Amino acid sequence: MFLASDYDYDLPEELIAQTPTTERGGSRLLIVPESPSPLIDSVFSRLGDRLRPGDLLVVNDTKVVPARLYGQKAVTGGRFELMLERFLSGPEALVQLRTSKTPRVGTVLETAKGIALKVLGREDAFFRVIRVDGESFIDLLHAEGQIPLPPYITRAPSEKDATRYQTVFAQASGAVAAPTAGLHFDEQHLERLKAKGVQIARVTLHVGAGTFQPLKSDDLAAHQMHAERYWVSPETVEAVNEVRARGGRVVAVGTTVVRSLESAARHGTLEPQEGETSLFIKPGFQFNVVDMMITNFHLPRSTLMVLVSSFAGAERIRDVYRHGVATRYRFFSYGDAMLLESRTA
Repeated sequence: MFLASDYDYDLPEELIAQTPTTERGGSRLLIVPESPSPLIDSVFSRLGDRLRPGDLLVVNDTKVVPARLYGQKAVTGGRFELMLERFLSGPEALVQLRTSKTPRVGTVLETAKGIALKVLGREDAFFRVIRVDGESFIDLLHAEGQIPLPPYITRAPSEKDATRYQTVFAQASGAVAAPTAGLHFDEQHLERLKAKGVQIARVTLHVGAGTFQPLKSDDLAAHQMHAERYWVSPETVEAVNEVRARGGRVVAVGTTVVRSLESAARHGTLEPQEGETSLFIKPGFQFNVVDMMITNFHLPRSTLMVLVSSFAGAERIRDVYRHGVATRYRFFSYGDAMLLESRTA
């Protein structure tokens, strides 16, 4: 049996990055070659040294929306904090709600500017709510919402976060958290990679607030993964197939890209897909598409720690995190990156 406690580690609080680096490419990069080759400390701007002409870099083009909203209950005046999980139909959304008392079905909430929302029901840890006037929920967030910095960033959002907690290839609005491995790229870096002969393709996966939820049970088999909306286009499938045909490598920029590509290849062959995925990549998973992965350092006892351990090997990842702590890498969303150069399966 695989246990959540196998994916735990001690992290000094001061290593949790609270702000982005001055420049997007200014972070460190820990290169993780195939075991037993030693780990290599580098910088992200040197990523191209590890890629080859003909490789395919796949990025997630989701765009973070201002997904945190504040207001009060219409009847009691009790304060609430709303965090989008994902959009449903136009006026409806699935959300997290923080209130002094759990809201019942039918409870009316009012935003700071007086827009009324009604609680329709509950789905596990989330609430289904609807905008009473029938207007678009996403328009409400753009009018009143705040950038949803992760819970481990303890400061309030700033104007700088509006751009830096967003990738340079963000296009499709719908995420409540950034695909953080992509935050390290700027336009100049992408152009240098293209000039080297590295191709770039896109997928879309709208990261939900559930990405920050820890494993709820020590038994991995008991964990229910949250669902997230994703798209893998025919153009990306064609790009992957062409790379495979000429012997190139598929390099996923982040765990969201891994989950998108592997969800679309769950029957063994990569196919265009549009829908929701609740794929939980855990030990024994057979990877069909991704050869290499760029990723940040992840929360202990999280599904993402399980994913990277399943990709590169649990003992190898333990070494990576011990090294990361010992050499003072910066952790989590605004932190440093690693390049996993080989997979175990």
